[in-house]
Amino acid sequence: MTAATTTSTTTSTTPAPEHHHPLLVVGAGLGGLTLARVLARHGVRCTVLDLDPARDARPQGGMLDLHEDAAQRALREAGLYEEFRRLVQPGGEATRVLDRHATVHHADDGEGGRPEVHRAALRDLLLDSLPAGTVRWGAKATAVTPLGGGRHEVTLADGTRLTTGLLVGADGAWSRVRPLLSDAVPAYTGISFVEADLTDADRRHPRAAALVGSGLLFALDQGKGFLSHREPGARLHTCVALRCPAELPAGLDLADPATARRQVLAHFDGWDEGLRSLLADGDGPLVARPIHALPAGHRWERVPGVTLLGDAAHLMSPFAGEGANLAMVDGAELAAALLAHPDDPERALATYETALFPRSERSARESAESLELCFGPDAAGRLAAMMSGGWEDEAA
Repeated sequence: MTAATTTSTTTSTTPAPEHHHPLLVVGAGLGGLTLARVLARHGVRCTVLDLDPARDARPQGGMLDLHEDAAQRALREAGLYEEFRRLVQPGGEATRVLDRHATVHHADDGEGGRPEVHRAALRDLLLDSLPAGTVRWGAKATAVTPLGGGRHEVTLADGTRLTTGLLVGADGAWSRVRPLLSDAVPAYTGISFVEADLTDADRRHPRAAALVGSGLLFALDQGKGFLSHREPGARLHTCVALRCPAELPAGLDLADPATARRQVLAHFDGWDEGLRSLLADGDGPLVARPIHALPAGHRWERVPGVTLLGDAAHLMSPFAGEGANLAMVDGAELAAALLAHPDDPERALATYETALFPRSERSARESAESLELCFGPDAAGRLAAMMSGGWEDEAA
């Protein structure tokens, strides 16, 4: 991959730099916060920039299954494992696999190795563990410019300019930091989600609640399906998945949820009415989410003073349940490398990336293969067979 010299054009009218930060993290997602927490636990401060005006400015996603050898390990290194266990959703590991007629191909109660927790609760746990002032809200990075010698300048939307000796891009799929290292851009996978919710489902939508059960439902057939997850408070969060051109979700009339529901449900004629009700009876607005991924095996040559973690480094489809787990492992391992080499950040970054690349490549290939399984022939039957190996999904 080739590295760009800047991610945006600056002019002589830009204000002078505000101040210097030894370690600057762009993005207050799970990976960036894990990095900050592990460092803080060992007395090392960093500054985390986030574009949201406040921690609760927008929804933070749904349920996550946290793997023992990944996110759970990162939480132990962050000193937050016991607090995390109190957030686990009872029965959340249960999984059901159905076809379009709601015929059950697989059902289990889970084995306890991948407890489910809501992303928002996990993020709050990390945020609450950080020293005051670690996260700078309303700090949208609009440009990142190398200054030489491993130093970088980050320009914010309000014109503020910050410099740093070590820059970490934890800023997701459309990272502003990634072009410093790589010319790779996420590509559309051919799958799009339309997300909907049912509230107070056990009382108001008992049939749909029974189909989903206490955890996760996959209803797959004909290259499409319903991926639904029970959330705290008897809420069912559903991702209606379609293999379709990217133009289809863009053409939905999301400003009119009733019309958008009809547009999407037209793709599910002949499907079980209980499954259709996961969308048809949804409460509130719909969200369209085309699924993108970076190339499996995405990597870059070592560039002084900068690295990536999480989706910025290895965006993949959610069909192997690896995204949040990898981001948190990335954060913990980058922190460990920096702590092990406090006077040699380049050695720390090289150590971190040497482990990052093969780990993320394995997961990206697994995610791509699982996507093809879920939206290929006999998806319910093949996924049911695969479930015996313990694979789960964090998409819904």
